[in-house]
Amino acid sequence: MPDQDQRCAWARNASDLMKAYHDEEWGRPSRDDAYLFELLVLEGAQAGLSWSTVLGKRENYRRALHGFDRSRIAGYGQEDTDRLLADPGIVRNRLKVASVVRNARSFERVREEHGSFAAYLWGWVDGEPVVNRFTEPSQVPVSTPLSDRVSKDLKARGFNFVGTTIVYSYLQAVGVVDDHLAGCPAASA
Repeated sequence: MPDQDQRCAWARNASDLMKAYHDEEWGRPSRDDAYLFELLVLEGAQAGLSWSTVLGKRENYRRALHGFDRSRIAGYGQEDTDRLLADPGIVRNRLKVASVVRNARSFERVREEHGSFAAYLWGWVDGEPVVNRFTEPSQVPVSTPLSDRVSKDLKARGFNFVGTTIVYSYLQAVGVVDDHLAGCPAASA
């Protein structure tokens, strides 16, 4: 575990769950479509909420969404939507719940077109992470021209809850963008 004072500022005084997420997941490049879908769902659920709230509900989402099974979710109907809206373990916002199903369907279409969602996503950066080494948390942007372009394209492909700020958080989460602060032990070499 990194020294608490060396972690990125947002993880220094965070819960053990948030520290583990920072140390073991955030900013690590992933090309695993299952993981990419899971994080897309969770990032969409975060809109207007804190990441710690959504991260605390992650296991409930796994249970409610059959392990984030995209194919199964893409086939969800009204009965499934009603079940999710009644589940106190997840964010029960009607638009966010509907977006999970819509995004699963869109995700599968992208996979069919590109061979994998990872190929589509990493194609935006020619397969290499964008590595920033900001020294202060205030330097980390909430969106960039890259997140603007990806957001616009995802929306055109039928995705919801993929505004540029959500997309930038997503790109950070799955390691397309590495925004670990300079000196953070979890930063890539």
